[in-house]
Amino acid sequence: MHTPIDLSNTTLETERLVLRPWREEDLPDLFAYASVPGVGEMAGWRHHESMEESQAILSKFISAKNFLALEHKATKKVIGSLGLHDSWADDEPSFAGLKIKEIGYVLAKEFWGQGLMPEAVREVLRFCFEDCGLDAVSIGHFAENAQSRRVIEKCGFRFISNGTFFAKQLGKTFEDMKYILYK
Repeated sequence: MHTPIDLSNTTLETERLVLRPWREEDLPDLFAYASVPGVGEMAGWRHHESMEESQAILSKFISAKNFLALEHKATKKVIGSLGLHDSWADDEPSFAGLKIKEIGYVLAKEFWGQGLMPEAVREVLRFCFEDCGLDAVSIGHFAENAQSRRVIEKCGFRFISNGTFFAKQLGKTFEDMKYILYK
């Protein structure tokens, strides 16, 4: 079941992060992390090569209303993004009738391995289940993305299946691992 969630007025806090709607003034921070080789490629998109490319993505984040900027409290800089998207499970008969969204995220490379993404995902899961009334949340990662796999494991998701995902921007097919967490 496709479940709309508008994040344009949502602000969530964790110990070290503020998850909030994207703003135009976030453009330099978005470009700073999205232009680093290897960051976007872990999620199926190529790293940004220009500020104009980041501006187009920022405009999409703002207009789509389903992305949150991850602002680091200590630095006041945006260091990543987290979105709630239509889920791969929406089209699976075994999940029919469930109110479900999929979490997708990216984090600046300099902050990998510090536990920030599990912290953010746990707060978004709380929001999804308690405030939005979702029945389940799905998530996925490319098989070669061990960092995302660790986030998913730490947050308690259950493995469902392997699949493939064709990343158009990279012109490459990835083995995709799919997970779900029920309320």
